[in-house]
Amino acid sequence: MSQPTGSPPGSAPRDNLSHVRGSTQSPLSSATIAALLADTVSRFADRPAVVFREQNVRWSWAEFSAEVDRLAAGFASLGLRRGDRLGIWSPNRVEWLVTQFATARIGVILVNINPAYRLQELEYALNASGCRAIVSAERLRTSQYLEMLQTLAPELAASEPGKLAAARLPALECVIRMGEERTPGMLGYDEVVSRGASMLDRQSLDDITASLGCHDPINIQFTSGTTGNPKGATLTHHNVVNNARFVAQAMRLDERDALCIPVPLYHCFGMVMSVLACVSTGAKMVFPGEVFDPSATLAAVSDEKCTALHGVPTMFITELDVPEFAQYDLSTLRTGIMAGAPCPIETMKRVVSQMNMREVTIAYGMTETSPVSFQSSTDDPLDRRVATVGRVQPHLEVKIVDVDGSVVPIGETGELCTRGYSVMLGYWGDEKRTQEAVRDAWMRTGDLATLDADGYCNIVGRVKDMLIRGGENVYPREIEEFLFRHPKVQAVQVFGVPDSKYGEEICAWIILRAGEQATDDEIRDFCRGQIAHYKIPRYIRFVDEMPMTVTGKAQKFAMRERMIEELKLVQDRPN
Repeated sequence: MSQPTGSPPGSAPRDNLSHVRGSTQSPLSSATIAALLADTVSRFADRPAVVFREQNVRWSWAEFSAEVDRLAAGFASLGLRRGDRLGIWSPNRVEWLVTQFATARIGVILVNINPAYRLQELEYALNASGCRAIVSAERLRTSQYLEMLQTLAPELAASEPGKLAAARLPALECVIRMGEERTPGMLGYDEVVSRGASMLDRQSLDDITASLGCHDPINIQFTSGTTGNPKGATLTHHNVVNNARFVAQAMRLDERDALCIPVPLYHCFGMVMSVLACVSTGAKMVFPGEVFDPSATLAAVSDEKCTALHGVPTMFITELDVPEFAQYDLSTLRTGIMAGAPCPIETMKRVVSQMNMREVTIAYGMTETSPVSFQSSTDDPLDRRVATVGRVQPHLEVKIVDVDGSVVPIGETGELCTRGYSVMLGYWGDEKRTQEAVRDAWMRTGDLATLDADGYCNIVGRVKDMLIRGGENVYPREIEEFLFRHPKVQAVQVFGVPDSKYGEEICAWIILRAGEQATDDEIRDFCRGQIAHYKIPRYIRFVDEMPMTVTGKAQKFAMRERMIEELKLVQDRPN
């Protein structure tokens, strides 16, 4: 199976319009996830593949593949078949990784469940996707996963493992728990692996795999919406395999590389951009721990001689600010990806200069597009890599439109829409919201963007984030980038709150660097004469932390709600 090589020629807009098409120089793959892994194992069987430092796991590609087959056979012995849904609820553990490939081996659809979910969200995700089985960790910090499952399914206490009949979870038949302990009504993960090993028939597994199609659904990822229930974006082998291949191509990964993966596996960043990118090339996967820890990440890079590192901007910021930063040897680092949220330009410059990531790339996308649509290349000029999210990925088409759906001229702001192989099948069991999001095969991203004459894209905010103050359109990202230049500012989020005179006023939440102090007036004085007066925040709050999703995205709706309550403002528009 050939891996794309080289940097594909970027697509420049034509006719002065914000509409680009990616290169078709490298053909799309028709491989399933199982076939992708099998090809890599055939080429690099004895090379290192998987390292989970916290669990003391080190496997070659051949060892990893054998473990996948044992679990796949175990799943099959439980009666799980092609098209069935199996949930995975866990932080970054080796069981997560094996489950990802074991389900794909037999065509079972993996349902990624956010590690931060609580009872209501868990119940919704399991029922909305109709999970027949779930693989669960025991706990994560204060989240007692097994206890929550027992609360939703008290019938577990008297149930034969694998034969659950729960009133609140009618589709769920089997709970598989990680760890050495045993819980009534649940199977142990190692029991399922042992069962698979005892009855493993590789030819039968190969026959199942051969019957799968690349356009079969294989993954459901619940997106973290700010209102309403989460939506289950349904992705195919074709979606994620090809996206991973092109993401790896942009980083120029190969079997000599080692990628440090501190981002969560439950999200596309970890599962596709990190794991599947490594599987497509033979690069070693290094997991520092169950959850992100900046010191553990730097130690993993140093000890394992990683050449690449992934993370959202907040991860890189905290890594750079670790007090013992200088003691870690980051000389082997070369490339990686910063994505998942808007990247402060100053952070990007520090990553290049202080972390040795001279070929770091920026990527942009969303779960519904598998996820990456734009990515910078390792040989893009630095100014392009620090100020844009690169150019359109191969085999994709992107346009930027106004409120009427017309393509805007180059340089003008509009909503970014994506079309091509990466667009999801739809939201599982939700045709109405699927039709709202995907129109004429175009995925409406909800992101505001601009394209320049060379096809480089800049994300300027969310359609819902844009605020209007006294008739002026204000893009929070622009103000955030400016405030980030202040030497005392470590992180900043800008959003709008209701105002009786101007419709909306600007509010900034700021985290200061360790040991620093600042006043509202100091921040405003920094802005005066540098940005338009109507962009200067009226409300400034210095905070110790921001409300964030597990993947590092700031929850501006939560900040807005808290400010409305604190200031006793009248809410005049929905979140």
